[in-house]
Amino acid sequence: MKLNFSENHKLLFSVVFFGFIALSILIAIIPAIEVNSNDPMCGVNTLTPAEFRGLNTYVSEGCLYCHTQQVRPLQLDKVFGRPSSPLDYSYLTPLDQIRMTPAVLGSERTGPDLSNIGNRQPSEIWHHIHLYNPRSVVKSSIMQAYPWLYEIKENPDSNDLVIPVPDEYAPKNGKVVATQKAKDLVAYLLFLKQKPIEGISQIEESTSKNLSGSDAGAQLFNTNCASCHQQNGEGISKTFPPLKNSATVNSDNPDKHIRTVLFGLKGEAINGIVYPAEMPPQKDNLTNEQIAEIINYERSSWGNNGKKITADDVRKIRAEGK
Repeated sequence: MKLNFSENHKLLFSVVFFGFIALSILIAIIPAIEVNSNDPMCGVNTLTPAEFRGLNTYVSEGCLYCHTQQVRPLQLDKVFGRPSSPLDYSYLTPLDQIRMTPAVLGSERTGPDLSNIGNRQPSEIWHHIHLYNPRSVVKSSIMQAYPWLYEIKENPDSNDLVIPVPDEYAPKNGKVVATQKAKDLVAYLLFLKQKPIEGISQIEESTSKNLSGSDAGAQLFNTNCASCHQQNGEGISKTFPPLKNSATVNSDNPDKHIRTVLFGLKGEAINGIVYPAEMPPQKDNLTNEQIAEIINYERSSWGNNGKKITADDVRKIRAEGK
């Protein structure tokens, strides 16, 4: 039999078909099986049922259209975390990898990358307020609000999660209560925490080395602190405390200020108010130098006049522990 493809169409079709199958196995199926056989990164957990439902909500609500989960090895991406690794997505099962990975990776970064959002913004309350109305915590945000993920109740039940939305954005009557769908979505966002990789530092050196101390502090503050305390240092009424005219910020003894930034704060009354949102610890996210720059910026801005500190002061408190 002659291999005359121009005349024997059955032979031509068979060669093309089985050639396609062979190539698919070699360049797609076998590599996929090998990737799935990799051990998960140390410390990576599987999604809980709530977090998995949150992932589905993340996709169905279109979060993937504006947010990525892939940090590039570029200077401008350092603010989002270390460069992404394939093992960052090992929490997805093989079927989920086929169905969800394109959605998780995203294709356009209109909003910030979310690969490490659980570390960068670990406040559950903040995420709920941000979802209900992004402008309530980030004035310049162009993100869509998701009020349909919340209910308005005149008399919330004792087991309801009431969201302390700032008065300017709160409903005139009733309280904002998170639905299960909102809780699941926030649970998934808080799950997104990059794990350490040997040889890659989790704490990036200041991206503002060429700036003066105050400018570097301002940049670091805007990146790490302004979403809660606001750029004007006035915080958000009854939700996030102000730094402007703060007794802690202006104190001659900076130890409490340093300790709060390093180890966080929760449940302590500030000027007679117990704020519902926890101050997240920054000891694993920022270097001693970066924390010193932020604190010095806070102590010299908005009319504050606190004593300046050094990285050695931060190092000392860090060594003492909480």
